[in-house]
Amino acid sequence: MGRGHGSWVPSRTPARSLSGAPIGGARGRLATMSPSGLLRGACRTTLISLLLVCCLLPPGAQGQKFPLRVEPQNPVLPAGGSFLVNCSTDCPKPKLITLETSLPKKPVGNGLGWAAFQLSSVTSDSQVLCSGFCDGFQMTASSDITVYRFPERVEMAPLPRWQPVGENLTLRCQVAGGAPRTNLTVVLLRGEEELSRQPAVGEPAEATVTVLAGRDDHLANFSCRTELDLRSRGLGLFQNSSAPRQLRTFALPVTPPHLVVPRLLEVGTTWSVNCTLDRLFPASEAQVQLALGNQMLNPAVESHGDTITATATVTASAEQEGAREIVCNLTLGSDSREARENLTIYRFWGPILNLSESSASEGTKVTVTCAAGARVQVTLDGVPAAAPGQPAQLQLIATERDDRRNFSCNATLEVDREILHRNRSVQLRVLYGPKIDQAKCPQRLTWKDRTTNVLRCQARGNPDPQLHCFQEGSQNEVPVGIPFTVMLNYSGTYSCRAVSSRGTHTVTVVMNVQGRNAHAVTIVMVVLVILGLVTTTAALVYVFGLQKRSDIYQVNQGSTWLPLTSRQPEEAVGEGPS
Repeated sequence: MGRGHGSWVPSRTPARSLSGAPIGGARGRLATMSPSGLLRGACRTTLISLLLVCCLLPPGAQGQKFPLRVEPQNPVLPAGGSFLVNCSTDCPKPKLITLETSLPKKPVGNGLGWAAFQLSSVTSDSQVLCSGFCDGFQMTASSDITVYRFPERVEMAPLPRWQPVGENLTLRCQVAGGAPRTNLTVVLLRGEEELSRQPAVGEPAEATVTVLAGRDDHLANFSCRTELDLRSRGLGLFQNSSAPRQLRTFALPVTPPHLVVPRLLEVGTTWSVNCTLDRLFPASEAQVQLALGNQMLNPAVESHGDTITATATVTASAEQEGAREIVCNLTLGSDSREARENLTIYRFWGPILNLSESSASEGTKVTVTCAAGARVQVTLDGVPAAAPGQPAQLQLIATERDDRRNFSCNATLEVDREILHRNRSVQLRVLYGPKIDQAKCPQRLTWKDRTTNVLRCQARGNPDPQLHCFQEGSQNEVPVGIPFTVMLNYSGTYSCRAVSSRGTHTVTVVMNVQGRNAHAVTIVMVVLVILGLVTTTAALVYVFGLQKRSDIYQVNQGSTWLPLTSRQPEEAVGEGPS
């Protein structure tokens, strides 16, 4: 913040001392001006000279060197805000530093040469004045406060609901409040495009501009914006915009819409009705109503360029049978166009397709009948009735193969040289007992131990049967159609039974589970047997050879104690003793 420019006003209060302030001031000068390298004599001479000058000055003259400052200087504040004001001076012995203002103030601190005040509820431009005394003279400094506020209301005047293309349109914007007005500008906009920029004059201020409405203005947003420019005061550019107003322009030709409807419409059936109009703008904003007599329809509306098309699905009721009128009304802006067409609503009864029994037991006789109204020719499963208006029938003995069989009936009616068609279908359910398809359920299975397999068996029937397979004897159940791990104890004969409310069907399945390494075990056993035989033979050969190498000893009867002598085996008897 800049510092305030102080003014000095002589005070009537006499100075209490003529020597204190000058002396202090001289000391300050000596502290700032005397170099540390001066001789002691030079310092003494300078000090004496300064003291003489101070004594000769009038009272308070040296206080004029210390102006009073106000901070912040000339602030700009928002309305209702508060801020801190600091009054300060460099005077060594200031007295009675205070703040004069019309605003609510509160002292928040002070010290030697300064005092601070909190100002609040700043609602209008004003001035604050700092004052104080230095050496018997009054010091003053002031600061101007500028208050700014944003506009309370920025409003764009309502636009016409519809504006014809090629006519003038006047835009109006009203601005209430906002200060300072010299910095406030009103801008009229079309989207982001500036149409006019005017100063805010009057209360409320009103800015206007006239434009020529065109096709490009359709659905354009018009608004106004205020700009409070305080950048020259150290703040920014503050903008406040109104809510946008959307304009709708239109152009409608004098030709009526083109309406396309069917000539004939059956009671209870549906049909599409189309209504089209070209050379209108904007086609997407047109409102289209379609009605069948007193019944309002719900059209789907599409626009392409300057063309609009409305399509509705018509459902005729029995109350509307006979000659009727369809009306298409198209409205755009404040104008409308209308077209009308005739159609005939007729009744087409049937076909009705019946089964004597919708769920028949196997072997039961079933009759299928198809009937329709007068003049209607029916055909049942490709076989036509004898004449129009007469029913068609067929009979059958229900078998398993007829379960879920579909029967269809086609009915045709000629109306005003047009052939109309209608179809019905029905399904027959045949109840029969469970049967296991042996082609899909093998009676003999060979699996390896500890392998994963699936027992694939299927049973059919109506109602659907439950299929279970149990091992004979142990009654252990194996899953059907689900992977499971086969063990050695799964070997055996199984009874697979399909059960329903219509009966039971059983199939026998033999499961042979082989050891996982049977071949390897056989080889190992053969090898062990061979090794055993080889070992036994080797042992026998060894023992027999050992006996043949054993020495033969003879006892000499002539002596009671003689060393034993060995003899060679028989094949060496002729050799001498060893």
